[in-house]
Amino acid sequence: MPIGSVSPGLSLPFWAILPFAGLLLTIAIAPLIAPKIWSDHFGKISFLFGAPVVLWFLFGAPVELYYTILDYISFLLLLGSLFTISGGIFLQGSLRGTPSMNCAFLSIGAIAANVFGTTGASMVLIRPMLRANAHRKKVAHVVVFFIFIVSNVGGLLTPVGDPPLFLGFLRGVPFLWTFRNLWHIWLFATGSTIGIFYVLDRMAYASEASVDAGLGPRSTEKTSLSIQGKENFLYLGMAIGAVFLPSPWRETTMAAAAIISVRRTPERIRRENGFTYHPIGEVAILFAAIFATMMPALIILKARGGDLGVSSPAHFFWAAGSLSSFLDNAPTYLTFLTVAQHDGGEQLHR
Repeated sequence: MPIGSVSPGLSLPFWAILPFAGLLLTIAIAPLIAPKIWSDHFGKISFLFGAPVVLWFLFGAPVELYYTILDYISFLLLLGSLFTISGGIFLQGSLRGTPSMNCAFLSIGAIAANVFGTTGASMVLIRPMLRANAHRKKVAHVVVFFIFIVSNVGGLLTPVGDPPLFLGFLRGVPFLWTFRNLWHIWLFATGSTIGIFYVLDRMAYASEASVDAGLGPRSTEKTSLSIQGKENFLYLGMAIGAVFLPSPWRETTMAAAAIISVRRTPERIRRENGFTYHPIGEVAILFAAIFATMMPALIILKARGGDLGVSSPAHFFWAAGSLSSFLDNAPTYLTFLTVAQHDGGEQLHR
């Protein structure tokens, strides 16, 4: 359907968002009900959803496709550079995995997530935390709360912290907006989650000690922490500082930082970290399809977002929270950011 002089958001029918909805539901459900099929064929499935939309925009709205590709490249280079560089930092040694130490570790991770990104902080800290708790029998909750705090909630304060916030930054949200407006919410969310973890971890730790009397003495064994690959902190600084550069210098600097890290970091450090490129490769494929299929949704929302009736902060809170609880938070964020900008995006600058 050629657009001509008609605004894309006004000419596209609502059913144009079906590939977007179908892809996100597939990502949410397929790994649970058909994990083997999804693992072997997620690339083909993503292509089937995304390719028709890309072809339509290539001939019907090439300008929108061009800017979407630029956003995707910036998004992937930020995520990929932080992931790659962090994989060259190895914390050697371990501490005793007590409830207090675990809470301190999670607190450090929550703060670090805003500087190195949730991806970078998770890459650096997850293995030392696992080693610190290797002597314990009940550790599943440690991993779950690490994901809650370091890999998700912790990165709220800066666009570097979480990829969706970086996408918002690329679309005009001030860099310090979340810090200025949400620091108290971040403090409450991280503090209360760590508090809940402490109660659960203390109960688990006490029950293990009562069952195995030898657990206590063995758990006191520890070695001092040391950092290998320290120069990668410089490369992380390069990638993070590049956020403030205009395109294409931003993307070029991020890519250069990652390449230098790979070339200069001894391969044994990445082996000790269990580092592979498979996770970022999977992210690249899935988000290529997500960025492609969400183009109609974002364009429609930009032109007709007011028709949804989402206008008050409570509406945005519940609608965005409900969707992001089972869909990916990046497209959910962009969807409701577009609606907010349509309804008065100047509020973001207050």
